[in-house]
Amino acid sequence: MKRLSSPRSAVASSRSSAEESVYRKINRRLLPFLLLCYTFAYLDRVNIGFAKLHMQEDIPAITEAVFGIGAGLFFLAYAILEIPSNMVMHRIGARKTITRIMVLWGIVSASMLFVRDEFSFYALRILLGIFEAGFAPGIILYLTYWFPAKRMAAAMGIYMLAGPIGSILGSGVSAAIISAMDDLLGMAGWQWMFLVQGIPCLLLGYLFWKLMYDRPDDAPWLTAAEKAIVRRVITETDAARSDHRFVDVLKNPAVYVMAVAYFGIMCGIYAVSFWLPTILSDNGIRNNLTVGLLAAIPYVLTIPTMIFLSKSSDRTQDRHWHTIFPTILAAVGLTLAAFTSSNFLFSFTALCVAICSAWGAYTVFWAVPSQHFGGTAAAGGIALINTVGILGGFVAPTLLGFVKQATGSTQGGLLAMVGLLGLSALALFLLPKSLKLKRNEVLN
Repeated sequence: MKRLSSPRSAVASSRSSAEESVYRKINRRLLPFLLLCYTFAYLDRVNIGFAKLHMQEDIPAITEAVFGIGAGLFFLAYAILEIPSNMVMHRIGARKTITRIMVLWGIVSASMLFVRDEFSFYALRILLGIFEAGFAPGIILYLTYWFPAKRMAAAMGIYMLAGPIGSILGSGVSAAIISAMDDLLGMAGWQWMFLVQGIPCLLLGYLFWKLMYDRPDDAPWLTAAEKAIVRRVITETDAARSDHRFVDVLKNPAVYVMAVAYFGIMCGIYAVSFWLPTILSDNGIRNNLTVGLLAAIPYVLTIPTMIFLSKSSDRTQDRHWHTIFPTILAAVGLTLAAFTSSNFLFSFTALCVAICSAWGAYTVFWAVPSQHFGGTAAAGGIALINTVGILGGFVAPTLLGFVKQATGSTQGGLLAMVGLLGLSALALFLLPKSLKLKRNEVLN
């Protein structure tokens, strides 16, 4: 005899179906555009790595060490202003904040074509960091207004695809622009690259103002019933969060453990992002277009890796092992790449494994803070973690630059990144204990 479903289970099923329908609509409306915006943000960070070899030919003052410092100064300036930017965004909204960020960084990114010496190089990299400050943590905060904690890994998995997509565009498209437009109208190819990739940010800033809404309740494309569903699931997440004020975050040991973990992951990511073209060149790959195409391969493989890990993490609701294992695998990949540089195929394969793994860990990681912080705690906490982590973008290229200039090899720098990834894995392993400690303090 067929068992009839209970009224309670029928109601639960109906609620689940309605929620899925709403979030399919939200996914379509938000994630593709946010992905496009972050793609250009990431592209404007890493395209300097593809301009490097050509800038050094035209501007001898930009040595390996100068490049490393300049690449890193962006992140130092960025880090200083992250927390203020996110706190302001929580008060005035994403539309005003993100539009301002995108327009100003687009102008400065295009202005990189005016670099003439190490001082103009440093100045423009610092300005780029100042004007882009708050973008990445701002979008992560923005997503917490729309998505409950249980859906954050999948949402982040789409948004964070901007990293590998930006790297693919940075590899193939940057190389193509530099090669095809060199000497056009008296400008070098690398100058055209900065101009062509910077100007679209102005248009995207305008479109963000026109198309995005600060909160679900402001969105005219959601019905009243759909807004009520979003409010309900967000409220459920808020009720489970331990911290809601920024001062609570500063007292929470878990946030500092998260920051250390994120720092190591970012060092691994940015070390390879900035130096992959140089590593390929050191392995005998001299043709610009070939370097660009080879540099894109790891990031093509990274896209399905990130999607798989983020969906798996949401399905199992496990964040712990979905970040630890990829981080360890990234360290192993960089170790093998450092010691097998004489064997290009083996070394390149190891780099692909490292890049895929580091980006996979990065994607799932951001589902953790959103699960534990709400309100101004989310604004400040996400920015604080990202501030410490983004310093990896200063440490990694700067350290690699000095090691490369001193030794003529990137091996020592890559091994330093392995150590930092190991520190990150240790922090991720200890994170559940620090979160449990905080919960016990609250209960007592």
